[in-house]
Order: sequence, then C-alpha cells, then structure tokens
Amino acid sequence: MRILLVEDDVLLADGLARALGQSGYVVETAADGKLADRWLADGGFDLVVLDLGRPGLDGSEVLARLRGRRQKVPVLVMSAREALEER
Repeated sequence: MRILLVEDDVLLADGLARALGQSGYVVETAADGKLADRWLADGGFDLVVLDLGRPGLDGSEVLARLRGRRQKVPVLVMSAREALEER
C-alpha cells in the first residue's frame, strides 16, 4: 500500500513515516499542499494522510481538488483546529 503523508512538521512527519514504514507501508511525504496536489494528480496512492494546515495550498483545497478530479482515494484528515466549526 502506498501512502501520501502531507505534513510540514518535520518531526511529526518523520515519526509517522517511520511507524507506517515499519508496518510495511510505502510512504511518500509532501511538506506543502502544492506538492501534494501535483503528486495526487498523477495518482498511484492508496491512502492520503492530510494535515489541513498546509503552507502553499491549504489541506481543504488539496482535498477539494482531489475530489474535483473524481479521485476516490481514501483521505484521513489530521487537524489541530479546535473549534467544532473548523473541524
């Protein structure tokens, strides 16, 4: 299974990528939304782990573009946003 991890916090991304890799997953890490969007447009991912607070292109926009292309890859959203309306 190939996973795209979209996270700009280097320590968090490294820890998640290592843990997923040790479980047998192939993990690609994108630190910003623009890169993630380009990679997703090319396809080939089985899962996206997406942090919403992205530099360059917000995670919500990455998700909107993914769905706009009718790509059905599952997305697990991570967010540090506290307000219910934001989540």
